[in-house]
Amino acid sequence: MSTRIAFLKGHGTENDFVIVPDPENAVDLPPAVVAALCDRRAGIGGDGVLHVVRSAAHPEARAMADVAEWFMDYRNADGSVAEMCGNGVRVFARYLQRAGEITEGDLVIATRGGVKRVHLAKDGDITVGMGAARLPEGEVTVSVGGRSWPARNVNMGNPHAVAFVADLDHAGDLLTAPPFSPAGTYPDGVNVEFVVDRGPRHVAMRVHERGSGETRSCGTGACAVAVAAARRDGADPVATGTPVTYTVDLPGGRLLITERPDGEIEMTGPAVIVAEGEIDGEWLAGVRG
Repeated sequence: MSTRIAFLKGHGTENDFVIVPDPENAVDLPPAVVAALCDRRAGIGGDGVLHVVRSAAHPEARAMADVAEWFMDYRNADGSVAEMCGNGVRVFARYLQRAGEITEGDLVIATRGGVKRVHLAKDGDITVGMGAARLPEGEVTVSVGGRSWPARNVNMGNPHAVAFVADLDHAGDLLTAPPFSPAGTYPDGVNVEFVVDRGPRHVAMRVHERGSGETRSCGTGACAVAVAAARRDGADPVATGTPVTYTVDLPGGRLLITERPDGEIEMTGPAVIVAEGEIDGEWLAGVRG
């Protein structure tokens, strides 16, 4: 295998990723390499790495290979493994389209959070079926500085704590993970969303993503926020049979989140590939040590 590794750079509402195409799962990506690639000063820079692998070639995805040809082996910016990334799925799909593996229309992508159904529209937007939200019982509190807020516990295949606040500045700098209680609620950490209202079924948010810090956008976070807002507003499509859509503004752009009567949550937004190249072999060898 060549020591030079191809990469691309892409983003979805400015949630940006280093994309490493590796159909046969031949590229070793230990945490130190992922963290170095995501370093914005000494590496390429990104909120995470999208490792593009055929499902049949990856031990964590082989069971899904019959229904999903491609597996999104997603890593956070600190090198840790993550279950899912909603913006990442859209960028992953855009890469497959660019590479000629798919065209407009429907496809499925395997993730650690299960198989995700994706639609590439002619207008360029990509819709991802994110699955149904789970709403674990129990009260959660998140804190920043001297302030604390009750938070809704929402699981989108990864954990979220959604807090409604009066001002997004109350979230602070979000460089470090906001403390939460009870301490045992999220044993593997949590993504924390701070949310304000902008209008009827229209909210804005900031997010601290575990392993990455504050990011410009978080797709699963936007879904969690929409579900939390709907329940706060008395809307439950599964109970009423009527879908509900929220517009969610993030620092990096806008996403539309629809919760359907069957519980499926659909996220629609853009995805862009901005560059491609090769990772220098000498630099990579230095990172690997």
